[in-house]
Amino acid sequence: MSLVVQKFGGTSVADAERIRNVARRIVDTYNDGNAVVAVVSAMGKRTDELLALAADVSDKSHPRELDMLLTAGERVTMALVAMAIEDLGVRATSLTGSQAGILTTDRHGAAEIVEIRADRVRAALDQDMVTIIAGFQGVNPDSKDVTTLGRGGSDATAVALAAALDADLCEIYTDVDGVFSADPRAVPAAHKIDEVTFEEMLELASAGAGVLMPRSVEFGRRFNVPIHVRSSFHAGEGTWVKEETMEEAVVRGIAHDSSEAKITVHGVPDTPGVAATLFEPLASAGVNVDMIVQNVSHDGTTDISFTVPDTLLEAGTKIARDVAEGVGAGGVAVDTEIAKVSIVGIGMKTESGVAARMFRILADHGINIEMISTSPIRISCVVRGDQVGEAVQALHTGLGLDGGVDA
Repeated sequence: MSLVVQKFGGTSVADAERIRNVARRIVDTYNDGNAVVAVVSAMGKRTDELLALAADVSDKSHPRELDMLLTAGERVTMALVAMAIEDLGVRATSLTGSQAGILTTDRHGAAEIVEIRADRVRAALDQDMVTIIAGFQGVNPDSKDVTTLGRGGSDATAVALAAALDADLCEIYTDVDGVFSADPRAVPAAHKIDEVTFEEMLELASAGAGVLMPRSVEFGRRFNVPIHVRSSFHAGEGTWVKEETMEEAVVRGIAHDSSEAKITVHGVPDTPGVAATLFEPLASAGVNVDMIVQNVSHDGTTDISFTVPDTLLEAGTKIARDVAEGVGAGGVAVDTEIAKVSIVGIGMKTESGVAARMFRILADHGINIEMISTSPIRISCVVRGDQVGEAVQALHTGLGLDGGVDA
């Protein structure tokens, strides 16, 4: 008997009929001879509704209580799905993240899974029960407080559970057919990718492709859990995320992200340790820094620019200004009108000239590059926010992805 972990996102369980559809899909998998663990998200926009309700009640930050509130959404879904499965004649039980043994760090709103003690899940499976688990949540073992894993956290829950249970497969059900060569809303010619490596998917997810949470891909890569991203609304094949693929495409896909801002510290003394003085407090405050550029020194000073998520801009700006004042820098500038476009492909490791092609395509469309960052399989450029749609479309066409195959 195989063990399959399935995850169903908010759109898949948005109303009673969709919950019944999910229950039928889970039961079909069970009837095919598999043990099944299903991870569910809150129904539809329920998390957003709870956040809005909290904002109406209080204009202050209440991280612990907010986590208590938000985890209610997944608890509602897990119970309803279990009921629907029981109605189809299959025994089922529902568990919260803490009941399932998902232990996390203590950072409310963005906790990380540190261990899964899945004894209770295994006991339910031994009793031939389908087990429904609330995604997006866990518990800190020291404080015993409920925590949430951040947006997309149900993906991380599912893949981490698959790893802990030594599952044969983790299926991520969503409202799209799989992973696409670009966002279909920005590029009508974007095509579904049949296979993508963990390494490529991690880069795409980190660069803005929203179909999978980066931490879930990291779990899959670390424990070699095959991930199948597929549609909740039909039985067709989706995208397989795995260790190796049949072909090593030079460019597998294009991602973009308009949710970052750029902070520039001007006139920083060009002396050893100044960069550490800036980025250490950012790290301590949990401000995730993406791209960093330091200009050539002039007259003993330099400019340092870096990008942060919009949600962390206020905290990042305050720290940058405090550091700038402390080191005698010239000042801090903030630019919220930027976006990042990235191309990703495992074949870049051996193919030369890809960066030059990317830069030429952008130049031919009058798109200026403000920052550049690379890895062995990714090239990212910061451009003006109002040009990112044109940039994605131009790169998709110019790199040969419009034809329905990976470049």
